[in-house]
This record gives sequence, C-alpha cells and structure tokens, in this order.
Amino acid sequence: MSVAMIEEATVIALSNAYGNNSEEVRRANGGKATEEEADHLKLADLCYINVSGKQYITTYSCLDRYPNTLLGSPDREEFWIPELKSYYFNRNRQCFESILTFYQTGKEFRPVTVDGDIYEEERHFFRIEEPKAATEDAIIPIDEAGISDLCFSKGGWNLMRRRVHKFLMDPRSSRLATAWHIMDIIFICTSITLLVLETDPNIGVAFTDKDHRAYDAIRILNVVVISFFTTDLLVRFSTWPNLLGFFTNMFNILDILSILPFFVTVITDAVQDDTVITDALVDNPEVQQHRSYVVLRVCRIFRIVRVFKFIRHSQDLIMIIKVVARAKKELCLLVLLLFIFSVSFGSLMYYIEHTTNTQFTSIMQGCWWAIVTITTIGYGDIAPKTWLGKMVGSFVLTLGIVFLALPMTIIVGKFSQVYEKEKVKE
Repeated sequence: MSVAMIEEATVIALSNAYGNNSEEVRRANGGKATEEEADHLKLADLCYINVSGKQYITTYSCLDRYPNTLLGSPDREEFWIPELKSYYFNRNRQCFESILTFYQTGKEFRPVTVDGDIYEEERHFFRIEEPKAATEDAIIPIDEAGISDLCFSKGGWNLMRRRVHKFLMDPRSSRLATAWHIMDIIFICTSITLLVLETDPNIGVAFTDKDHRAYDAIRILNVVVISFFTTDLLVRFSTWPNLLGFFTNMFNILDILSILPFFVTVITDAVQDDTVITDALVDNPEVQQHRSYVVLRVCRIFRIVRVFKFIRHSQDLIMIIKVVARAKKELCLLVLLLFIFSVSFGSLMYYIEHTTNTQFTSIMQGCWWAIVTITTIGYGDIAPKTWLGKMVGSFVLTLGIVFLALPMTIIVGKFSQVYEKEKVKE
C-alpha cells in the first residue's frame, strides 16, 4: 500500500468511528469473518502515524513485516498518544517518508535534499540499519553501470558472476578491485602514449634476438595493452546480467570500439600479404596504393576512442555527461541560434563582399566567417574590406557577446543545479 496523507480532521473522524484497537480485532477474528467484520478488520488494520504534525496512514501488517525495527515492534506503543489516536514522532518528515517507503517496498532511497548524517540519525532512531530489519535484498546496491544485485539469478554460479561483476565495476568493493582499476588506468595511459608515438616515423624502438630477428617494441607493447583490454571486456561480458544490456551500455561500446581497430588491422595484414603497414607509413604515397590503406585509415581514426576510456574511472566526468544530457534543450537552443545567425549573416556578408573581396568566394565561406566571429574567436583568415561589411562585422561581433552570455548563463545555472543534486545522491 502506498503512502496516503489526509487532513487531520478526517483521520480523527475515522479513529472515532472505528477506534484504534486493531490488535484486539485481529486476535478476535481468528475464525471466518462476515463481510461487515472483514471491512471493519481492514479499517482496524490501519495505522495512524503523526510526524511533526503531518499525518500518515499505513497498515500494521506492512509494519509487522520488519519486527526488529521500531515501527514493527511493540516498542512503538511508547509513542502512542490517546488524544491524537495515533503514534507521534517529533522527527524529520522527509526522512520518515523515505523510511515508510522502505516498509512498503523493501527499497530504501535517501531524499536528495537531506544531509547524509541527518538521514543516518533517523535510520538509527527507527532501527532501519539493523541487519534483520529487512529482507536480504531490501536495500539494493547499484553499481556504476546501474545494475543491481537483483539482476542476477540465485545460485552458486550466479553468485560468483555477481561478485566478479562487482569486482570489475566497483573499485571500492575491495583492495584488489582498487588495484585492478589502477592497473586499468595505467594501461589506458600506455595505450594513448603508444597511439601518439606510432604516428611519428622518426620514433621507433626496435631490438633483435639472438637469431638477429628484429622486433618492434611499440607493436609488442600495443599487443600487451590490447590483450589486457580484451580480457577485461570478455570477463565483463561473461558476468553481465543480460546480453542486450551489455551492448547498450555506453562504456562497453567505447571499449569495443577501442580494441576493434587492432583486430581489423591484424586480419587485414593476414589476408593481404606479408607487408606490415604501420600508422607511421599510412601517409606514404606508395603505401596509399595498398589495398588495405582505406581500412587502416579508418582504424587509426577509431583508435582515438581509447581516450574516452578514462570516463569510466571518473565520477566527475560521468556527472558532467549527465548534466549535459539533462541540459539538452538549452544546448539545442544554443545550436539553433548559432545556425540561424551564421547562415543569415554569412549570406549577407557574401553578397556585400564577394564583388570586391576575393576571400568571400561562397556563402559557405561567409558562414565560416560568421561562426568564427559570433563565437568571438576571430582567426583573421577572412575579414571584410568594405565599410558596409565592417559595420555588419561589428554588429555580428557585438551580437556574439550577447549570444554567448544569455544561453550560457542558463546552461551554467542548470549545470550547478544538477551537479549539486548528483553530489547529494553520492
């Protein structure tokens, strides 16, 4: 039964009509009850709770499911006020609504507007923190991917999967999990460093074995890094609760895209010939005639995705992404205004300048100038030369300052609001 709040006068009227002797009624109704007695029993099962002047109604049967808590034990009778015909608690009302939700659903969520210490004090008062106060899965832990323990089936194998999944997703679960995540960050940094070094043909670390066979150190390190990423991804895939959820998770998609170019490159080299084409040779005109050139070019672009693997290890970055997602209306408004202004003033500047200024060769060039001017960057590669064009440019520059100031104020306010809420949730 969900929480119901009514006016105090209505509560007192119900109490006067049927009394509050639910314990006696339930004991007396051991046999088969008539319809009238059943209705009376339902009303008598209602429990009236007054918290700092605000009345709540629940049922004794709902509270009795947790006998080790204050409201589920006989100790609640100490707070019975005959004049109010209800239990009275001079406690925090916001916290109590969350606690009452725990009694009704078995799930507990702290209000975002309540300080953590205050909420813990209320939980301690109502004895919610005791291990036997709820069922095993009453308070559901949620990991960083938004997956709870209830997503896993019961059983020994699923228990191990749940533990491995928590080990991979929550660095705070154990010291070993923290060490694993630190090692993951080290491999990410190494991967990005190798990505940068491979693009310079003058950088290469090679060594030979006793049989005088040459090896590329950067290529070998890259294999080690990709092996680690692949192992982490496969283990996470095998412990994920459902297949669809794995492939719809943003972090898993980024991980797949970060290792996919390596395997595509290996397969391409294997099916072509013995020539090994590295990133340092991709821009070579002779290499561009190779059939695998286009594939390697695309793979090199997708390897940039490795940088985004850092997001998984930063709660602040994840929070920023959430803020941007919630402020999408304001951002869309900003992009729409930028599009309208750039097309309008870019077209106007083209028709003003194209006869005397060779820099404005098309409306697209004018739109580029408008975007650079509105955003107050001003590269200087394109500039008006006529007096009318300079007047329009001055107006566009002034408009750009206002254009950035008004929407950005809204976005910053939205960011601060959502950021504070996310911090409270943590």
